[in-house]
Amino acid sequence: MRQEIREVQQAMARQGYIAEDEIATAVYLAQQMRKPLLIEGDAGVGKTEVAKVLAGLLDTELIRLQCYEGLDVNTALYEWNYQRQLLRLKIMERDGKSPAELEDIIFGREYLLERPLLQAITRHDGPPVLLVDEIDRADDGFEAFLLEVLSEFQVTIPELGTITAEHIPRVVLTSNQSREIGDALRRRCLYLYIEHPTLEKEVQIIRRKVPDAGERLAEEIARFMQGLRGRELYKVPGVAETIDWARALVELHRDHLDAETVEQTRGCLLKDQHDVQELDTEAVAALVEHALSTDTPAR
Repeated sequence: MRQEIREVQQAMARQGYIAEDEIATAVYLAQQMRKPLLIEGDAGVGKTEVAKVLAGLLDTELIRLQCYEGLDVNTALYEWNYQRQLLRLKIMERDGKSPAELEDIIFGREYLLERPLLQAITRHDGPPVLLVDEIDRADDGFEAFLLEVLSEFQVTIPELGTITAEHIPRVVLTSNQSREIGDALRRRCLYLYIEHPTLEKEVQIIRRKVPDAGERLAEEIARFMQGLRGRELYKVPGVAETIDWARALVELHRDHLDAETVEQTRGCLLKDQHDVQELDTEAVAALVEHALSTDTPAR
């Protein structure tokens, strides 16, 4: 591994993120090549956290655009503050201003409400990190618009003209793969797929994020999670659920797993009724037995 990538990996660790070589390499290259980084993987594997950590590494602002079905350009880019404009119009009309003068006044930058994309482009104090979270939830039309913005890092506002970024944002896009992302956007980005963590990595994450969990409990939790993910579930729990569960067990003053406690705290791990039913008493007992074993994790 190159020394520069090892330094990125160590810096991410200081930010609380355990990064494999592939993740550290992708983050390093995205910075050096000034290219957007598209991260895919199941929910809860740490995709969004990469953007947060990158902002910490660069000591810059994280600007987040949360995507959803029906997201439109105005919500993501800018809107005019119609209430302030209307109030100013009423005041200026009393002073006898002409229509042209009124238009120049009410379409000034002070009446512009900047949304995440425009905020990222207009930031003056160095490049921010722009997180486009869950891009797969937006539709094809918005994806095409986003591609144009990411290609030029400029936008045109009819009343103001073209605004070009002084500093090119560092861009991270995440996807849970609920919809296939278009090839054009994929080609524009570097690509990273994050798997669920290995047993060893999950133990490290628990120990770092929940230091009050002892080594024994951390290992048992990690083995249990490895086995749980091997079952047929509607919503496979990610690292976020692992951390929540570890914190819950610490709050309950548990230093090891037992079947009764697992059944009582299933809501920390499973967020679907069918999955809760799947993890019945028999399944819990089997997974706990494997978790308490020092052999390979449960399957």
